[in-house]
Amino acid sequence: MRVSERGQITIPKRLREQFGLDHNVEIEITPTDEGLLIRKCDDGQHPIDCAAGILDRPGIASGLKFDSVDEYIEEIRGR
Repeated sequence: MRVSERGQITIPKRLREQFGLDHNVEIEITPTDEGLLIRKCDDGQHPIDCAAGILDRPGIASGLKFDSVDEYIEEIRGR
């Protein structure tokens, strides 16, 4: 897989079918010590609930400070 210029990836069809990642399925991506964890949100879970606790993730809680939400977004997008 490659990351596109816009930061997009294509999950192979075989894996999408295996894990039920149909069109418009909400996922969350969590940084781990080994890399990124892509996880499908539970069917009964609201997309906002998937994002709950995002500011408690490693890096944010360890002292990275941003003056604004825009600055944080630019950082996580790698700009």
